Amino acid sequence: MKIAMMSHYFESHRGGVEIVAGQLARAFTTLGHQVVWMACNTTRPPADPSICVQAIPIPANNVLERRTGIPYPLPILGASKQIDAAIRDADVVLVHDGFYLPCLLAKRRSRRNGKAVVLIQHIGFVPYQSPFLRLAMTALNRMLTRPFLATAAQVVFISEITRRYFSTVRFQRPAMLLFNGVDTSVFAPVASPMDRLALRRALGLDPGRPAILFVGRFVEKKGLVHLEQMARRRPDWDWIVAGWGPIDPNRWRLPNVHVITDRIGPSLTPLYQTADALVLPSVGEGFPLVVQEALACGLPVVCGDDTAMADDAAGAYLAGVRVRLHDPVGTAEAFVAALSSIMGAAGPGEVGRMAMAAFARARYSWAAMALDLVAAFESVEVSALAMGDVATSVDLRTPIGSHEMP
Repeated sequence: MKIAMMSHYFESHRGGVEIVAGQLARAFTTLGHQVVWMACNTTRPPADPSICVQAIPIPANNVLERRTGIPYPLPILGASKQIDAAIRDADVVLVHDGFYLPCLLAKRRSRRNGKAVVLIQHIGFVPYQSPFLRLAMTALNRMLTRPFLATAAQVVFISEITRRYFSTVRFQRPAMLLFNGVDTSVFAPVASPMDRLALRRALGLDPGRPAILFVGRFVEKKGLVHLEQMARRRPDWDWIVAGWGPIDPNRWRLPNVHVITDRIGPSLTPLYQTADALVLPSVGEGFPLVVQEALACGLPVVCGDDTAMADDAAGAYLAGVRVRLHDPVGTAEAFVAALSSIMGAAGPGEVGRMAMAAFARARYSWAAMALDLVAAFESVEVSALAMGDVATSVDLRTPIGSHEMP
């Protein structure tokens, strides 16, 4: 099967949606399918054939992210032609999130070419502090995302929270809930407590002090303002802040904050293995990959209460805290209290860490997610598209040889 996949950025941009796209591309390729990956040309496309047979950079302007930190690329002249070339020979089009204009353009070009679209919806609503940004996101979801969800041949959610947010949409067929995978051959617990201490020393940390890890983009929705307040309230804890973005934690001038900006994917594993807990005071998330990666490494997680509800089965391993956007001090105190409770006198212990890792191995798999999506590709059939367009019918239920689903 030839899959034309669209995301707003390539994975070199290092955001969650595009990292998921890259992992799925690898999983599809491993299953024997051909992936043509389209994304905006603002970051470097992959050149590894194990990811995709072709990467097509779509012309776009990234001025919004450069000026505001909001990752929202704008397609420019020539984008439609590039997308047409990518989807013309495809069997199905996979689009990552209907909120972005390049993805909406891919949907429209797919419709013109008579191609079925499967949409993975990653996010719902981000409650920005700015009333203007909240209004803009509400308007874009109403004008772009919801109509896309209503007309896609198949919708897939990666979070229960996101599915609930869009529950009033009338889908073409029942929406699916599939959780992102995690590579447990890469993300796994450290071999022994002594190895954890060695990793901590290698990072220049005092083995006798608690170490709290944050992994994510340095932007408003990830809760950096709350994280700063936490670090100020617990100068006796080391805070490892790993990521990148327009907010610079170095400007906090806190000696207990250790900023790391050059790690992605497998290179994050030692950070998960050395920490006592992962903290993620974010809002408007689906189910961030960093949570699953932390669990796979046996690391306790304290996150926003919406993230903690994204997967009901993971509730026993996640501590949810209400994120109050206009009360960073109160939010920080609540997170610090939850962290203190989770770590206790000696943390969850090795048995607890192994239980978290076992749960992640059993629950989250890129291969399983890819197989479920292939089954969806095979079954989707577009009989009529909304908005008065000409009806088309594309039946992809033909078996795909050695990878035919039961």
